[in-house]
This record gives sequence, C-alpha cells and structure tokens, in this order.
Amino acid sequence: MVAFKVADLGLSEAGFKIIEWAERHMPVLMRLKNEFMREKPLSGVRVAAVLHVTKATAVLVRVLVSGGAEVWLAGSNPLSTQDAVAAALASEGVHVFAWRGQTPAEYYECISRVASSEPNVVIDDGADLHAYLHSERRDVGSRVWGGTEETTTGVNRLRSLERSGRLLYPVIAVNDSLTKFMFDNRYGTGQSAIDGILRATNVLLAGKIFVVAGYGWVGKGIAMRARGMGARVVVTEVDPVRALEAVMDGFEVMPMSKASLIGDIFVTATGNKGVIREEHFKVMKDGAILCNAGHFNVEVSVEDLERISVGKRVVRPNLEEYSLPDGRKLYLIGEGRLVNLVAAEGHPSEVMDMSFANQALATKYIVLNKEKLEKRVHVLPRSIDERIAEIKLESMNIEIDKLTEEQIRYLTSWEYGT
Repeated sequence: MVAFKVADLGLSEAGFKIIEWAERHMPVLMRLKNEFMREKPLSGVRVAAVLHVTKATAVLVRVLVSGGAEVWLAGSNPLSTQDAVAAALASEGVHVFAWRGQTPAEYYECISRVASSEPNVVIDDGADLHAYLHSERRDVGSRVWGGTEETTTGVNRLRSLERSGRLLYPVIAVNDSLTKFMFDNRYGTGQSAIDGILRATNVLLAGKIFVVAGYGWVGKGIAMRARGMGARVVVTEVDPVRALEAVMDGFEVMPMSKASLIGDIFVTATGNKGVIREEHFKVMKDGAILCNAGHFNVEVSVEDLERISVGKRVVRPNLEEYSLPDGRKLYLIGEGRLVNLVAAEGHPSEVMDMSFANQALATKYIVLNKEKLEKRVHVLPRSIDERIAEIKLESMNIEIDKLTEEQIRYLTSWEYGT
C-alpha cells in the first residue's frame, strides 16, 4: 500500500511527460540510473527526502528507486511543488506528500510523515528534515545511517549542529561539491531567478538598476545574467572580500541604505534574515520590485512590509502590490519565497543533472561507508566530482587533455626546480 498525499492524482500523465523531458536533458543521472539498475547498491534502503518536487527531482527519485531504494518524499517549500510531477511519482509507488500552496502546518505535517518512515538515509534541501529529526524525532534521527544536504543554508545549519556536538549522524554536504555549487548555484540560479522575475512581471531588464544583495555563488550568477540582459547591476555585501570581488568583476558596490534609494529591482541572495527591511522600504522608488533567491522567505522582511502598508492586492500571478501611506507602490514576487521555484520552474534540468548526480552518489557512499563515517559534516571525495564532470563533458561531446607520464612525475616530485 503506497501512502501519499498530492493535489490531484489525475495529473500523473502530464507529469510523466514533464519528467521524460527532464530525463532527455540529464545524461549523467541517466548513466547512473543504468548502473544502479545493474548493481542495486540501495537494495532494502529506505530514503526520506525533503526536496523541491520538480521534474529534475523526479529523475533523481527514479535513480534511487532503480538502485533498490524505497523513497519517501516531501516538498522543501510550500510553493515549489509541481503538482503533475508529484502525481506521477505517487502513481509509480513513491510515497509523496507534496502539493503547491501548503500552509505552514501542512508543510511540517508532510515532513513529519516522511520522518515517520524510519529512514536509513536522509536527503534534504534546507535542513528542515534534519532539524526535525534533531528536535521532534530524535528517536528516529538516532537510527539514521547518514544524510545529505543540498543548500548553503542547510549546510550552515548542520555545521551549527556539529559545532554544538548535537549532530546525530554523518552528513554529506552535497552543496560543497564543486560540480554542485560552481554550476547549480551560479548558472542554475542565475538563469532561473531571472526567469522567475520575467514570468512574474514581464518587465524589461535593460536599463533597469538591478540590486543583488549578496555576492556568493548565487549572487554572482544572478548579477552576471542580469548584466547580460542589459541591466545596470549594483551589489550589496557585508563581506569585504566578496565586495572587492564584485568591484573587480565590474559591478557597482554600495550598502543597501544607498541602493534602496536607486534600485528598480531587488534580489536577495544572502542566506540571512532582514536583508531588506522597513528602513529600506520607506525610501524605495514607486514601483520597485522585490524578490528573494535565498532558501527561506526571511531575507525580504515581509512582516515589515505588511506592517507599514495600507493595502495589498494580487496584480499578476505570483505578484503582490503593496500600497504605502504616501501613495507609493512596492511589488513583491512569490511572497518573498524562492523566486525561481515559485514564479518559474527552478533550475534547468541540465544543471540539476550534476547536483542530483552528487545526491545519488552521496546516498550510495553513505550506504557503503555507514560503519566508518564519523558524526560530522563531510564533503564527497574529489574523485566523485571529477567523475561527474567527465560524464557531463562526454555527453556534450567535449574532449580534454590528459597528463603525460612526464607531467605526472613533475607534479608529484620535489626534485625539479629552476
């Protein structure tokens, strides 16, 4: 008996088509799927996952199932689930608890259902499931073999648990794999965040003053793509090294107190709360557009915006207009939640191909090494990164050089000098 709760199981046929399209653009995962089918490395393993339930996630789930796993899946954001995909997975026997438009209570109830499956391996995006297993269900968490984490925000939370000595099981920081953060965070979010802004607003980016808060890998990708669309990009930062990097990359850098006076479009990408707040709203231009590309909906202070506004209405799908006492209007995309998943479809499948290849191989790595891994946050071996990159390049018909024996000797010896 398959336990699940989705919006409409009748959407499954549409979901199959969407997943098939993703599979055609995820060659690394499809290679791994064939390997997992032959080897069955996850036979008898129960996997609990809290991920954005998208077409790319469905391909990962199919890979895990092909390896013998029983998968329990919940969404990692109340507004990011693609209902057709959830329906398709449920009809294939996956225990899915996800639908778009969940209340906070429903969101955590789904996490509870997944946690109650008594998982061997935990896959998370944002660490809400990890946190639940370390607070509400420590009895279950204490029996978990190991877990993985997809995001910077989630890895930060898990490292906090590790520092406090409370981490119950080893965790692989998938986000810290080179073939994840250098591509997914930069090229994936860079494109999909712009996609979400355009779908929600249909404004012209060329000539706009586009403010990016945070110049980590996500912020870099968004700034790069916004500039490519002709926007005049301003970066705000608290880290002097990243701020200097943004300057050297050709962007204007200033504090949010100044950027809020001139910006037309604001995107937060910091992983911190209250990045744009009341003091900034009060000086923004009439018509300024606000959105968030960080994991949680805390970077743009919706609470402040609600408090100082005298009216609110939905003017387009995923776009709310806030009226301020002086007559100015500010526009918030997707309730301040992840703009690329609320207002668009998330990252392109091609880039999630590498991110989720890391997830699949991390799951296998945990199963094979569960007796040896210490209870701390780990990074996957560099050899796995390189293998993913090699398969990806091969799928793109790109060849690279190989070191000669002489070059290998030169790089591994100390005798050679001037």
